[in-house]
Amino acid sequence: MVHILPAPERPASNNRTIRFEGDAHGAPISFFAVDTAPGGGPRLHRHPYAETWIVKRGRALVVAGERRFEVGPDDIAVVPAGTPHKFTALEPERLEMVCIHAAGTMVQEDLE
Repeated sequence: MVHILPAPERPASNNRTIRFEGDAHGAPISFFAVDTAPGGGPRLHRHPYAETWIVKRGRALVVAGERRFEVGPDDIAVVPAGTPHKFTALEPERLEMVCIHAAGTMVQEDLE
């Protein structure tokens, strides 16, 4: 069965970021479609599965384990399972990025 989730029927959000958890729709992945202003982003956290990021617009400063690096349009980054990580959107434009979780339900341990 194909599942269609029209924008007007999704739960309202306090920001422009879309959260999707696949289990409820028979999908083995989940994702955030991030749309945040400069300075936005999650605090340090980790997951028991890998997370893959695809940057569509803007730039972000990433901390993943012991590494600090920047990502920009069309970059792909893969954070291994269990690795503490966070990102912060950099000026001047909004960050648009898809964060794919390799699980049908998101599991997150906040570290900050």
